[in-house]
Parts: sequence; structure tokens; C-alpha cells
Amino acid sequence: MALVRQKIVPCLWFDTKAEDAAKFYVGIFKNSRIGRVSRFPDAGKEIHGKDAGTVMTVEFELDGQTFTALNGGPQFTFDEAVSFQVMCDTQDEIDNYWSKLTADGGEEGPCGWLKDKFKLSWQIVPSIVPELMSGGPDKAARVMNAFMQMKKLDIATLRRAAG
Repeated sequence: MALVRQKIVPCLWFDTKAEDAAKFYVGIFKNSRIGRVSRFPDAGKEIHGKDAGTVMTVEFELDGQTFTALNGGPQFTFDEAVSFQVMCDTQDEIDNYWSKLTADGGEEGPCGWLKDKFKLSWQIVPSIVPELMSGGPDKAARVMNAFMQMKKLDIATLRRAAG
């Protein structure tokens, strides 16, 4: 079954782990699936350096958002300049995504940021944050001060800070 065609599709560059990453992500997010998998041909091996038949790209969908994972080689790696925000309505959602995305070598970061085992950056964010940050500079300052003390974000603590 073909994935939904979107005009803009993020392409994630991996060295050799595109298929492993796609399977990992699909196992975390509901309503997700793997689409087409393409493989390197013999043609162009002098440039791409990959053996014929190894995975070149994997199309996958995470809760309605289409992605492409590419085995492009070691030239490029992820950094924090790009991350994916996961908006969460409940603390259970936050806890679930946080634990699954940091599993097997992922790293916790400050203020709701983390890196998964493939070093891709994510922000696990309570959907209520924009509301908590509005309502005047004093309220925003209290919420920001609480926010800055956390790694995994805690909705109850943020609500208390908002007053």
C-alpha cells in the first residue's frame, strides 16, 4: 500500500541504518507504517559505494506524516539544528515517548529535548505549553524558570508554576 503523498517530505540521512531507524520509529508512533523500500543498483557504485541490493531508501509514515530514510553514507550526521516536536496532551504520552525514544542508547537533554539512538533530536512537548506561556510576562517567567530546570517535562509542575 502506498503512503500518502505529501508535497514536503523530510528526508533523514543515515550512514547504513535507514531501515533499522524506520522500523524503530514505526514501532513507537501509532498509525505508522513502512512503505516502499528501494535498493541500490550496480549503477553508480563508484559514487555511492554501496553494494547492489542493499537498502537505499525507506519510505515510512508516523501518525500521518511521511518521511524518507536514506542510507547516504557517513558524510553527514544529525545535529540539534533540526528536531521533531511531538505534541503531547497527557503526561502518560510524554512518559511513553520519552522512554521509547531514549531507549537503547538515546540521550536525555534539557527542556524536553532528547536524542534517540540514531542521534536524531526530538522535543517531547506538552501541548499546553503555548497556553501556559501566555498571560503576561510574570506568568511566562515562572513557567520558563520551571521549564529550564527539567529534562523530561512535567505537566503538573508547569501548571503549578503558571499559577
